[in-house]
Amino acid sequence: MNYQEALDFIHGTYKFGSKLGLENVTYLLELLGRPQDKLKIIHIAGTNGKGSTAAYLHGVLKAGGYRVGLYTSPYLQFFTERIQMNGVNIPEERLAELTGIVKDKIEIMVQEGRNHPTEFEVVTALALLYYAEENIDFLVLEVGLGGRLDATNVVDNPLVSVITPIGYDHMQYLGDTLEQIAFEKGGIIKPKGFTVSYPQTDGVIEVFKNLCKAKNNKLFITSLDGIEIKYSGIDAQLFSADIQGKEYKDIEIKLAGLHQIYNCCNALTAIEVLRRERGLVISDEAIYKGLLETRWPGRMEVLKNSPLTIIDGAHNIHGAEALKVNLEKLLSDYKITFVIGMLEDKDIEGFLKLVIPLVDRVITTKPDNPRGLAAEALRERVLPFGKPVYAHDDINEAIGKAEELTDKKEVILFAGSLYMIGAVRGIILGA
Repeated sequence: MNYQEALDFIHGTYKFGSKLGLENVTYLLELLGRPQDKLKIIHIAGTNGKGSTAAYLHGVLKAGGYRVGLYTSPYLQFFTERIQMNGVNIPEERLAELTGIVKDKIEIMVQEGRNHPTEFEVVTALALLYYAEENIDFLVLEVGLGGRLDATNVVDNPLVSVITPIGYDHMQYLGDTLEQIAFEKGGIIKPKGFTVSYPQTDGVIEVFKNLCKAKNNKLFITSLDGIEIKYSGIDAQLFSADIQGKEYKDIEIKLAGLHQIYNCCNALTAIEVLRRERGLVISDEAIYKGLLETRWPGRMEVLKNSPLTIIDGAHNIHGAEALKVNLEKLLSDYKITFVIGMLEDKDIEGFLKLVIPLVDRVITTKPDNPRGLAAEALRERVLPFGKPVYAHDDINEAIGKAEELTDKKEVILFAGSLYMIGAVRGIILGA
C-alpha cells in the first residue's frame, strides 16, 4: 500500500459516518496489541483552544529534551499534520505501512460480523500504533469530538486530563446545555488521576467537581487572576502569571490573541501538575523556550504583511467571541476585508452578529467540505448587516477579489472554517 492508497482507504471510511462509542475502536486496538497501554498520555478535551493548548504542551516537553507525540484534528493542509512527533509529521511511507496493518485487522473485524470502524477510529488506531512503535516519552492526545465516547478515550490512565474552555458546539451529539456538554467532555476524567480545567462557568465547574469526586480524581482549576500583560501584538505577547503558586515572569509567546495567553496558562498549570504529581523533570528554561517556540498554524496567523493577511480558525460562537476581542484589541486601526466560509451546521447567525459589525467589506466563499455552505447562501445572511458583500464559491477567486478590494495598508482576514483557511494557507504560501 502506498501513501495515496492509504489515504484513499482512510477517507473511504467516511461513509461509515461518525459513531460515538468505544466498543469498535477498543476491539481494533486489542487486535493491534493495545498500543495505548505503552504510552504516557496527556489527554485534552474542550470546545476551543484544544489545539493551541496541545501545541504549548508539546513545545515545552520537546524543549525539555523528550520525544513527544502530538495527535490533533482536523488538519489544515496535509493529512500527516495530524500525527506529529517532535514537530515532524509522520512520514508518508510510514503512514502507508501502518494503514496496511490496521486494514488487515479491520478485515478480521468485518469477517467476525463487527461494524467497520469509522475514519476517526482508523486514524486514532494507527496513530497510537505509530507512537507505541516509536517508543516516545509522552503523547499529547487531543480529543476529536466530546470526550466520553470519543475514540481517543480508550486511554485508561492518562498522566493528566486537561480541559479547555467549554462552549456551544456539536450540540446534536453533546447536548443543549453547557452542563450536558461538560459531562461529555469530562468523560476523559479517570479514576485516581489528575485533572486540569480552564476556569469555566459555575455550572460547568460543578460538573467537573462531581466527576472528580466520584472517581477520586484531583481537580486543579487554572487561575487567570493576576495575569500581568506587558505587551500584546500581532507579532508576539509578553506576560507574567502566577501558576499554582509559582511565579512565571516575562513569558513570551508568538501566538496572537489574548485567548492564547489564557490557553498558555492552562498548559502551564498542566506542566506544574505533571511536575508535582507525576515527577516530571523539566527546567524552567525549557518551559520558557518551549512556549516561545510554539507555533500553531491557522490561529491569528499572519501569512503576508502587505496587505496584512491573517487566517484564523474561529468557526463557532466561542471562537467568534475570541476573534471579536482580537479585532477590537489588535486590528481596530485597520480597515478589514473579511473572507468567510462556513459549514452549514454551525451557528452562522450568532457568528455573523459578533464579527461582521467590526469589518468593512465581506467576501463569502465555500469550504471544500460536504457540509460547506454555498457562497451565495452565506451572502444572503450577511446582507442585512449593511456591508458590501461579494460571493465566490471558488476560494482562488475569493482570494483574488479580496486582494483587488484591499489597500496595501489594510487587512485581509480569513475565518469561519478550518477547511477553508487550510486551503487559503496553501494557496498564499504556495505549499
